[in-house]
Order: sequence, then structure tokens, then C-alpha cells
Amino acid sequence: MVRFLLNGTPVSVAHVDPHVTLLSWLRSNGLTGSKEGCAEGECGACAVAVLRADAHGGARYDSINSCLLPLPSVSGRAIVTVEGIADDDGKLHPVQTAMVERAGSQCGYCTPGFVVSLFCEFYRPGRAGYDPESISGNLCRCTGYRPIVDVARELPLPAPLDKRLPQLREPVPPLSSLHHVAASELGPRSFVRPTSLPALFVHWASTPDATLIAGGTDLMVYANQRYQRWANLISLEALPELRQFALDPAELHIGAGLELAALEEHLAHTCPGLLPMFEQLLPLFSSRLIRNRATLGGSLATASPIGDAAPVLLALDATLTLVSAAGARRVPLVDFFCGYRQTVLGPQELIQSVHIPLPAPRVSRFYKVSKRVLDDISTVAAAFCVELDSQGTVVRLRIAYGGVAATPLRARAVESLAVGLPWSEQTVHTLLAALERVGTPQSDLRGQAGYRRALIGKLLEKFYVDSTTAASAAGPQPGAAP
Repeated sequence: MVRFLLNGTPVSVAHVDPHVTLLSWLRSNGLTGSKEGCAEGECGACAVAVLRADAHGGARYDSINSCLLPLPSVSGRAIVTVEGIADDDGKLHPVQTAMVERAGSQCGYCTPGFVVSLFCEFYRPGRAGYDPESISGNLCRCTGYRPIVDVARELPLPAPLDKRLPQLREPVPPLSSLHHVAASELGPRSFVRPTSLPALFVHWASTPDATLIAGGTDLMVYANQRYQRWANLISLEALPELRQFALDPAELHIGAGLELAALEEHLAHTCPGLLPMFEQLLPLFSSRLIRNRATLGGSLATASPIGDAAPVLLALDATLTLVSAAGARRVPLVDFFCGYRQTVLGPQELIQSVHIPLPAPRVSRFYKVSKRVLDDISTVAAAFCVELDSQGTVVRLRIAYGGVAATPLRARAVESLAVGLPWSEQTVHTLLAALERVGTPQSDLRGQAGYRRALIGKLLEKFYVDSTTAASAAGPQPGAAP
């Protein structure tokens, strides 16, 4: 049985196929404000708000794509749709009033999604000023952004007696376990949500063909657009072992199941400036709606050669903790990918956490080349780090790419050529010649092979230009040779 709060009202749903999305269920039950525009989390017409824990022990509303959310995933959660935003007496919410007064709706198809995202922004903890990312995952096809942005820029603060504020001050209860089974035309389907790793491995052993689902931002696209179905789904959302965020002098530990938006929040409040490349990466990693569900573990486990996170983590020398019923092991990320969409994960083994050694390099950059600046898939992504001594000599260089081979890759042979050389144009030209042998770029709709090949070198040249200014300003790096 799936039980959740919908616009403040308890709801119970039995015998629903786990592949039914929250969006489909809402629309079939008369809540048609949420729309389907793309079925892949790009347009935001399906946005709903979910109540989740924030980094300070309270709660916050986050907008998510209901088209990518299996209905069993909402069990134990509080969901607000556009129909639940106005007061019980029908009085419009300040966000809705502002949209009316500013003429923020044209055809109206995207409007409910914008209202939900702005509703979440209205209650964002510590909000001060306009955050363009608050509506980064909402697409308007009528070119009506200006009045909508005006609404976002001029949002008032919640009134002291706002009825939702007390709920946002209370901690959010942890998700409970769930074992949901339903019949379908293809046979029984199960959705299991364990609350500990031992329980996960028990379920997994009994259904060895089960498919793991974390945020579902990749898997549910296959369900929506390719009509793929899985007999058994095991959700990783309620595993505390996968949601850790810990900082010690030697490493940053990031749980593989922590949503990217939650990671963003932890970094901003716990250790701002610690990982400059993450601050460059996260705003370019799809949209806020996707990051409210997507996880680092899911991004890495899919082993996509064009995933944006992998090059950054490769350049930062990340390692992974892989765990199974037999125990845990550490694997350098550089050894994790072994072929197109293939990893070294063994049977019934998953990523538990990502570890980044500290201190992180002070001079680093992430670059993403795509047809759109925001909310797009990379043609090529690249991450670079350089450590210099007081004489400007390379102590260490790290070069990582996505989109130029069957797997994300580190150009380790090229990196080693730079050690001991001055960080200069001459050295960069030497490295460019060696980079001609790196990668096996191919042509597709996002870019031709020759274009990708050119980007491999051009992005290194860009990094050199950017880094020389940054390195001069920073001076000698701690721990660098004198």
C-alpha cells in the first residue's frame, strides 16, 4: 500500500503498477494542472513540490518532475500540486497573485509548473534576492519569460502568520520501508524500499534480477519513452548509509544516494569554497528540478560517457566505496569504468560513497560544451587541475574528459609529461601534441568527431589561459615543493 499526503490530505493507493508515474496517477485522478510535455524531465510542466529535510534540521519544499517519479516513491512523503497551493478558502497564494498581475501566463500549458517552482522558491530557507535557478527547469514555449522572471525577482517574503511556516520548522520524518507488489499484464511487479543495507541485500538475494533505482531521472526516461519494464525495482532512497556527508582533514565523503541539490546545500553551508569545480559543475548539471532527485551514485553507475560528474571526479582523484553482502572495497574512479556503459561493479554490488582527497587543488576548472548553456547534454565536458611550485613548475596536472571515448577518461600519460616542466605556452603545445592520441571521438547529433577532437586540445588551451591568471593571484600552493 502506498500512503502519502497530497495537498494536506492522506491518500492510500493499492495495486498500482510501480511503473505508473505520479504524473499519470494525478491526471487519472482529476488533478490535471500538472502536464506532460516531454516525459524526460526537461520542460517542468509536470512539476510538483515535495517536502524534504534541509541541511539545518528543518524542512523545505523542492520542485521535482512528477513524470520521472514512480508512484511508490512518494510513499511517506508530503506532495503539493498546483491545485493545493491556494488557501483552503480559495484565496490565491502570493505567487499565483503575482503571476496574474504580471501576466505571467500566455498559452497556460507551462504555467502550473512555473507556479510550483516559484512556490518552492517563495519558501526557500534564507532566501534573499532572485535565484535564476529557481525556474531553470521550467520551459515556456510562448517566450513569456520576462513577466515570469519579474515575478521571481519581486517575490515577497512569507507573511509571519503564513500557515505553511510551522510545518517548515519541523523535522521531516525518515522514509519507512515499503514492499509494494502489483499485478500487470506482464506478471507481478514489485517495488521494495529497504531502510538499511543489510535489508537491501536480503531483498536483492531473493530477487537477483532486481533493478536498483535511486533518483530515477535516467531510469524513468527509459520507462516513459522506451516502455521498458522491470519485474522488481529496489529503491535506494531510504538507505541512511548512502546519504552521508562527512568532512575530515584528509577526505570529503559524499553518500552515493544524496541528491545533488542536497549536496549543493551541504557544500554551501558546511564548506563553501572547498571544491571550486563542484561550484562550476552543479549549476550546469541539468536543472534544479533534476538535481532535486538525481544522485552522484546514479550518475556514475549508469557509466554514461557524456555524464558531467565523472570528469570532475576523475580530475579530483576520487575513489569509490563499493559494497555488497560480502563487504566493502575501495576502487579509484579512474579504474571504475571498463567499457561503454560498463563498470567493475560485481553482481549485487553498488556504490555506497564517493571520496575526494583533501586539500583539493586550488587551480581547477570544469568546462562543458553543449548546444545550450544550461539544461543540456554535453558534447564534450572537461575538467583540469594544476598544482605549481613557487617557480611556476608543474608539480601535478590532471586532465579528464567526457564525450570523447566510450568511457569518461583521464589522460594520465599526458599528465605525466607536464611534471617538472614550467607551466607555459611551450609546455601546453607539447601536451597538445600528446593529446592527439587521447580518446576515440565519434560523430553524432551533438557534434562531429573532428569537432570533438579539436575540443580536446582547445579546452586545455582555455584552461591554461584561465589558470595562469588564477595561479598568479593565488601564489605558491600549500604543500608544493619550494
